[in-house]
Amino acid sequence: MRVLAVDTTSPRGSLALAEEDGILAEARVVTEAGHSRWLLPAVAAVLQGLGLSAGDLDALAVTTGPGSFTGLRVGLGSVQGLALASGRHCVGLTTLDVLAFSAVGSSGTIVALVDAFRGEVYSGVYDAAGGSRGERRVGPLSALLEDLPPGAAFVGEPAAASRDAIRAKVPGAVFPDTPGFLAGTLARAALRLARAGAAVPPADLRPVYLRAADIRPPRP
Repeated sequence: MRVLAVDTTSPRGSLALAEEDGILAEARVVTEAGHSRWLLPAVAAVLQGLGLSAGDLDALAVTTGPGSFTGLRVGLGSVQGLALASGRHCVGLTTLDVLAFSAVGSSGTIVALVDAFRGEVYSGVYDAAGGSRGERRVGPLSALLEDLPPGAAFVGEPAAASRDAIRAKVPGAVFPDTPGFLAGTLARAALRLARAGAAVPPADLRPVYLRAADIRPPRP
């Protein structure tokens, strides 16, 4: 089975093409200018470099958020377009799910964090195998830390930036060394799900925001 995975939910964009034996090719980009310019040319270069076409893929995968609103739409739209053109199904996983999958086995409790700005984080709590233990949520990191057991593992950029605060609230907290680019991890997780028949038609993919759009009426 062969899966092409795309992540554009943060300035660290990536894509990866994976088979059962591992990652065949990967592209990584750090940009504040958006992902629309590089993504599809990179997909074409990876496929051409391996002598493949979109029709040689068994499924496509994409992170569905939370994350950058524009980046999220670029990733979802590109994957949906490729899947429609090639007649393939898709696997959509949240950014938090992918982060948790990267830390499977590191602790009995895995906490995935994504920066939500405004002094808040998007968060998800998972078991040792990466299974969700409840709803994903958004709010201050301090509120999340009140309910976590000793020895929990923390992954994601906010975890690295707040180690001292986390250790003060969660004794024995650990911080696994995980990839900063998510497409490779997403590809490996998507292979498992696609094999299990969990891929869906591209029209079924939905973005995950966790926070309502910040739209204010103009001042009079």
